[in-house]
Amino acid sequence: MKLLRWGEAGAEKPGMLDEAGAMRDLSSVVGDISGDVLSDKGLAALRALDPATLPKVPEGARIGAPVAGVGKMIAIGLNYADHAAEAGMQVPPEPVVFMKATSSICGPNDATEKPRGSEKLDWEVELAFVIGKRAKYVTKDEALEHVAGYMLCNDVSERGFQTERSGQWVKGKSHDTFAPIGPWLVTRDEVADPQALPMWLSVNGQGMQKGSTATMVYGVAYLVSYLSQFMTLEPGDIITTGTPPGVGMGMKPPRFLNVGDVVELGIEGLGAQRQEIVAA
Repeated sequence: MKLLRWGEAGAEKPGMLDEAGAMRDLSSVVGDISGDVLSDKGLAALRALDPATLPKVPEGARIGAPVAGVGKMIAIGLNYADHAAEAGMQVPPEPVVFMKATSSICGPNDATEKPRGSEKLDWEVELAFVIGKRAKYVTKDEALEHVAGYMLCNDVSERGFQTERSGQWVKGKSHDTFAPIGPWLVTRDEVADPQALPMWLSVNGQGMQKGSTATMVYGVAYLVSYLSQFMTLEPGDIITTGTPPGVGMGMKPPRFLNVGDVVELGIEGLGAQRQEIVAA
């Protein structure tokens, strides 16, 4: 099942895809894609619906972030050995954990703002997942039971803010529009193996990243268990899991995004995104 949210920013309505790939309006059934809707029981109720009985979403409607009410967005750094190498860093002995402000979340095709003073705006195609059941001190074996589903994320980063302004990475990761997610949330029953998903990213039509979640150092199950030892993961929380090589800062010489550039990215089975860079 593929769930989505559609409509103007700040006024999105819940929806789902039918078998033909058409968007259907869920607003008569649930208030939003959040909270209890993301539980196994909530998702089962939606799965029992016949999408053909739901109204079609108007043609050309904007697609928003597929999850509402996000309490926290957690990101994992240097989670692909080959990306760590291009960044000149060692694979960490434990996951590198940082936060992205929830105000950075936006729709998959919304424009990406280049912040004032930005000179090193970069891209990162990533697999993200959404928590559906509260997780605290869970084991790796039971971890995936706490995942509602998976989605595509571009962990947009301002490398100067991230690494040259002292302090933590969050400053380079949290500008408005730095977390486009979606286009939809794919429930976990449709993803046979989250560690076997091809992924790609291009800038202005030129391929930059091509990888697979198979090369992640710390997989989804490990991350759910690991994070739940330090904080409670609540329904609607988002975890984005790191990126394969091919980011701008790793190129020789480095290449960064400018106003007018177009970034396109995708993960097999989870859809694709497109963002144009605009001035903040």
